[in-house]
Amino acid sequence: MINIREVSKSYGPIKALQHADLHIEKGSCFGLVGPNGAGKSTLMKILVGILEEFGGTVEIGGKPVHQYRRDIKRQIGYVPQDICLEETLTARDNLLLFGQLYGLSGKDLNERISEVLTLIGLEKREKSIVSTFSGGMKRRLNIGCALLHAPEIIILDEPTVGVDPQSRRAIFELIHELKAEGKTIVYSSHYMEEVEQLCDSIGFIDQGMVVEHGTMKEVFEKHRHSSIFIEGEQITEEVLAPYGELTVRENGYVITSIDPLATLQKVALALHSQAVQPTRLELSQTKLEGIFFELTGTQLRDKG
Repeated sequence: MINIREVSKSYGPIKALQHADLHIEKGSCFGLVGPNGAGKSTLMKILVGILEEFGGTVEIGGKPVHQYRRDIKRQIGYVPQDICLEETLTARDNLLLFGQLYGLSGKDLNERISEVLTLIGLEKREKSIVSTFSGGMKRRLNIGCALLHAPEIIILDEPTVGVDPQSRRAIFELIHELKAEGKTIVYSSHYMEEVEQLCDSIGFIDQGMVVEHGTMKEVFEKHRHSSIFIEGEQITEEVLAPYGELTVRENGYVITSIDPLATLQKVALALHSQAVQPTRLELSQTKLEGIFFELTGTQLRDKG
């Protein structure tokens, strides 16, 4: 559905994107992750046509965006990170405004507004002024505005920032429903557990470059490894040093070894012989957040 080849974009001396290559399958949910300032939002703005000048090529549905920009825009629903609503209007009137911008009108528009209100769970608040809404309700309405024209591609930039657990769950359910309908979704988030739960494939961007991409299965098979986590008042580096490479984490230690299950057994027997009782002793596997730090580092990024 989406092919990105050698895409570069600079803002003066700042290289926001450098020769980015990605392929996104039709009907999939693609996770786009990276530190602040990595280039995620720039890439999304290129996909939706907000940024028209860039190097490289982007094809959507087999069509180059440079040549078919207007047609492609009709296929895309874009949900920006910043909420774009008129807060002095009701939920229905906001949807009416956005629907007219998409070229919808009359009975078709009103019917579609009712469908979207039900889809985002705000049908009972359609006549409420948006300024009275919670952050989660505004996020859901923001998504609804992007769905009015029934796009084939939905691009979501940090859609769950600042929302309550109930709204986050509702957004997840909405994404699962859109996937079941065969929609193609590009999902950017700093919450790795969300990406792991929702996405079929993933691309990591750092300093404007795609540093890793593939299906979730491929990325995990390449980067995931098992280890042992141990915690306890009497647990020291000296006690654990013979059993593998040690890393301090929170109040305990991570032991990395080639055969973690055998190492776990040896550590348990050694602790038992010394009458040392750990508060936690468990096998663990690298999560997506661990792969994120492995690929992009742990240093804070405060750029925009």
